[in-house]
Amino acid sequence: MQKNGTTRTLHTVKDAEGAVTSRVRRTVLPSGLRVVTEQMAGTRSASIGVWVNVGSRDETPALHGCSHFLEHLLFKGTPERSAMDISIALDAVGGEFNAFTTKEYTVFHARVLDEDLATAVDVLGDMVTASTLTEADVEAERDVILDEIAMHDDDPDDVVHNLFAHQAWGDTPLGRPIAGTDDSIRALTRDQIHRFYRRHYRPDNMVVSVAGNIDHATVVGQVRQAFARSGFLDGEAEPTLSEQSEKARRVHPGEARTVRPQEQVNLVLGVKGLTRTDPRRYALGVLNTALGGGTSSRLFQEVRELRGLAYSVYSFATHHADAGVVGVSVGCLPNKYDAVLETVRAELAKVAADGITSEELERGKGQLKGGLVLGLEDSASRMSRIGKAELLHDELLTIDEVVARIEAVTLDDVSTLARDLFTQPELLAVVGPTK
Repeated sequence: MQKNGTTRTLHTVKDAEGAVTSRVRRTVLPSGLRVVTEQMAGTRSASIGVWVNVGSRDETPALHGCSHFLEHLLFKGTPERSAMDISIALDAVGGEFNAFTTKEYTVFHARVLDEDLATAVDVLGDMVTASTLTEADVEAERDVILDEIAMHDDDPDDVVHNLFAHQAWGDTPLGRPIAGTDDSIRALTRDQIHRFYRRHYRPDNMVVSVAGNIDHATVVGQVRQAFARSGFLDGEAEPTLSEQSEKARRVHPGEARTVRPQEQVNLVLGVKGLTRTDPRRYALGVLNTALGGGTSSRLFQEVRELRGLAYSVYSFATHHADAGVVGVSVGCLPNKYDAVLETVRAELAKVAADGITSEELERGKGQLKGGLVLGLEDSASRMSRIGKAELLHDELLTIDEVVARIEAVTLDDVSTLARDLFTQPELLAVVGPTK
């Protein structure tokens, strides 16, 4: 690798007059840190995300909840900045600033005016590379996380989806809740968290993505400076690539139930799905839209509009590197539970047997394309798209290429997939009062 890293242009988009409207470039520094940017014409904002290739699925049972705990702690201070200094730096320029943890990655992100991007880069670089992780901060944040877990435990929708994941994958990292449990969070020590931080927060395990009114070379220079603290960028390494698989790991069919004295029953009914790189995911997107992706979908019309069985009903698809599920989520009154379950099962059986109509196919494609394009109107969504693609996929498709793949989906594709999916043994998770 060259001393200054390697840079290449991934995509350039021009308008009808030949003017560049978007350009995506990628630089890999000698340390393995990847910097991807999208220059967007006509914007005054800039968004940055630091994507770390670690999530709750990388935790042992003894470290359950460590990724999420660490996400919180990186806001608590560095040798250069206190927690208040970190907050003031972004508040002073009207920036938006946050982070989130998933089962496979952790992201720290900010959105600012283009003229304030250097500040956002410096603050995030400082946080991610030089967090102090003091014992006092660990103890203070422990109670905050326990409170967050309690908040989610009070939300039956969160509880039923966690129960569904546990039914699917059991007591494995994919089957456990991202935030951990009361017991696991209380047991974590500062030394455990610090070792986890040093093991996973490495330059070759990270992607910095930036989108907006920016210049790629300037951004790379800002990243070099901000991330160079404490010799973080010293040494040479190849980027650590996320695992890829086209074969989804098995799930455990069956029923899981949690009894709670609440006014509503929440249920998730589903089957094994697709991995995130499975080429059939575009057909699944169309199928999911037709089945339960909007107010015109089959499930919304049948369960809510025609029968009045529930207020909330939708279908979803979850993709991981080596696993996936497809499901239907419903909240209903206890006396409607049997009718809801019967109706949902009937709709899944119907689509497995007959597929969808040509009208549903075109409506589903239109909904996917519209959602894709409208969802990329701002710098934050563009930053997320290129950052996630760089971290998790081996390619970054242009918008036109994604649209073309959606357009290529046929009725046979959807029918075959529906039959393959919805003839599998089902998983059912239920949270609510006893019958």
